[in-house]
Amino acid sequence: MVGLMENVSFTAPRAALKIIATGVALPETCVTSRELDNRLGKRPGYVEKRAGIARRYHAGAQESQAELGARALHDALAHAGLPAESVDLVICASAIAVQALPCTAVHIMKAARLSAGVAGFDVNSSCVSFIAALDVAAGLLNTGAYRCIAIVSSDLASRGIDWSHEEASLIFGDGAACAIVEKGDGRSGIIASLAETYPAGSALCEIRAGGTRCNPRTGMEDADFLFHMQGKALFRQAASLIEGYFARLLARSGMTLADIATLVPHQASHLALEHMRKRLNVPETVLVDIYRDYGNQVSASIPTALHEAMISGRCIPGKPLMLMGTAAGLTFAGMVLLP
Repeated sequence: MVGLMENVSFTAPRAALKIIATGVALPETCVTSRELDNRLGKRPGYVEKRAGIARRYHAGAQESQAELGARALHDALAHAGLPAESVDLVICASAIAVQALPCTAVHIMKAARLSAGVAGFDVNSSCVSFIAALDVAAGLLNTGAYRCIAIVSSDLASRGIDWSHEEASLIFGDGAACAIVEKGDGRSGIIASLAETYPAGSALCEIRAGGTRCNPRTGMEDADFLFHMQGKALFRQAASLIEGYFARLLARSGMTLADIATLVPHQASHLALEHMRKRLNVPETVLVDIYRDYGNQVSASIPTALHEAMISGRCIPGKPLMLMGTAAGLTFAGMVLLP
């Protein structure tokens, strides 16, 4: 496919953006599928066959979401050979906050020991927060408001697993990832982006507590702090909408699927990735699939898969790259860019 595109000229990016480095961080504990078989009382090989997972990572009780994000930030800086002082804005793009107030960006910046006065705020669109944050970062870079932005996604999904719910308990892993972005010279950047939300699916994937809805004054139960998913209904809604959404994203970019050199999806589940391959006809050589070794890392899934594409040579300068995912809401988000 790359060879066929060597002489193709694509539309200039509508928003200049250069991903100058990515980085990742993982908790200390690797959980194998065999250990999950034992925990769930299943025969050996059950989890790997059912969920498509060989291993994933779970944070211990004393590990910090903010510190994990800080490690990913410093890993990205190291890959770029940049000092921490280069960053003048941190955008936290995580699905779950460290606490209600202050925002999680503050906690990550403190753990990363960034200089006082550096700006920071959160962008939250659940599993597709990284895509939303890239769009925000591009706008700020092109106005000249900031020069070097660190986008950090960090989630400890294991803290919200309901182990009595087999379907949801099998898919999640913890992790953090960071992308350092600058405006660049204009030859790289965002060609098109598209987000769509369908609120009819708001109750299909949720954690009820943590805000004003379920708290000590309004009433709450322990289960309100755990992740709840109506898997079949969620899959039906997403499956009914994804082809149309995908076509609209490609149309907005002025491209076809054959033009896309690399597709970095949210690693939602083994079933979701198989559905993307078959329903959208995405070739395996184009799709970046890291689900087997990391599971669904919520907001960190897309930037972790992007990091894998960067370090493995699948993120090719001048060749269109697509980021795409679904999230609680139900929300679709995608972006086509030249890296």
